[in-house]
Amino acid sequence: MRAVQIFEQIMQWFLDLGASVMLPIIFLVFGLILGVKFGKAFKAALTIGVGFIGLNVVIGLLTDNLGPAAEAMVENYGLSMQTIDVGWPAAAAIAYGTFLGSMAIIVGIVVNVLLLVTGMTKTLNVDIWNFWHIAFSGSIVYAITGNFALGIFTMITHSMLIYYLGDISAKYVQKYYGLANMSFPHGLSVAGLVLALPLNWVFDRIPGLNKLNLSPESIQKRFGIFGDNTVLGFFIGIIIGLLASYGVGETLGLGVATGAVMLLLPRMVSLLMEGLSPISEAATDWVKKKFPGRELFIGMDSALAVGHSSVLAASLLLVPITLLLAVILPGNTTLPLGDLATIPFIICLMVPVFRGDIFRSVIGGGILLAGALYISSWATPFITETAKSANFDLEGNTSITVLSDGGAWTTILFGGLGDLAGWIGIGIVFLITLVLIVYKSKVSDSKWGQES
Repeated sequence: MRAVQIFEQIMQWFLDLGASVMLPIIFLVFGLILGVKFGKAFKAALTIGVGFIGLNVVIGLLTDNLGPAAEAMVENYGLSMQTIDVGWPAAAAIAYGTFLGSMAIIVGIVVNVLLLVTGMTKTLNVDIWNFWHIAFSGSIVYAITGNFALGIFTMITHSMLIYYLGDISAKYVQKYYGLANMSFPHGLSVAGLVLALPLNWVFDRIPGLNKLNLSPESIQKRFGIFGDNTVLGFFIGIIIGLLASYGVGETLGLGVATGAVMLLLPRMVSLLMEGLSPISEAATDWVKKKFPGRELFIGMDSALAVGHSSVLAASLLLVPITLLLAVILPGNTTLPLGDLATIPFIICLMVPVFRGDIFRSVIGGGILLAGALYISSWATPFITETAKSANFDLEGNTSITVLSDGGAWTTILFGGLGDLAGWIGIGIVFLITLVLIVYKSKVSDSKWGQES
């Protein structure tokens, strides 16, 4: 037990370094293991760290500008719900803040190693920070049932589900985003992928809609300079500024800021990919040599996709739509604020399924977020209880919720079944996930994740 606690403390210290320090260390060690020369591996790892700093700076620019605009819209239109959405950073702190949640790092690594060794996943997950997604679901089940062991079992089951969906995401990550040999075992993003697949099948069979193509490329081709990504971001920012009742100066400032995000995020992703490229190539060569005929995907944070123009355009349009949905949906108690800037992560695996069509992405994202409002409302008491257990400062609120993970269908899947059927409920999900993983490992990848 003492050894486990020491390991947890070391891992927590490692996580506290932040992605911009943690990931370069991981990739430096990974590159050296794969036979990359130290100088080349060091430069690649450092470039990855610089790329993540750039990503965080630009995402921070988006958050700093969208947050006040959203609050202004809430105030202007008199929106008042019972529960404030505190956002994913708070959710991650809550998830990792409990003893059970701190075990997620061990669970995520062990499950990944077991699935890799047995050939039941192709994803080698280096995105250690995002194990907080399974910590969150495990903590919710523990808050509902009071059963620590069931919380651990939930994390095991959820991590298996994420690796399964991560493998399926690889096709879209590689084909649409051009990220060779990568997948996104990201708990929030893969939840959107599951909804996008059937929705796209439906969209393809609706007359008129199946002929519509509102990708950034088609918009730019039709509208010229007004369809340019930066210009498009500027006008979307202007629309949000008008809805927030900003003055002329503030509205123009918001427009320039969103235009800057549309321009800068893709460039930060390109810098990050420059660092990842030699490591990815070395990993491919190593797998071909050691395991002929077998693929290996490097599991990465879906932050690599949020800079895509279709993702950003659809996400910005979904900000006022989400606030509108919060008002008109009967029974909703969640006031979305903290996670409005997280929408790109929520929809980034929906967009490639919709082939970059902004209209489909907005409709699909709207449906997903409508469900997220209801689920986060349902999960409010459990999230609040977990926050108190983690000694999280509620800042005077009697209850809090989280639109992102608190509104993901996995939260009600695990939480609802844990509440209704305990071990039997989570056990059913475990068995179904195991069957899917085994079947996936036995069939050709071409049969899975096919685009319509």
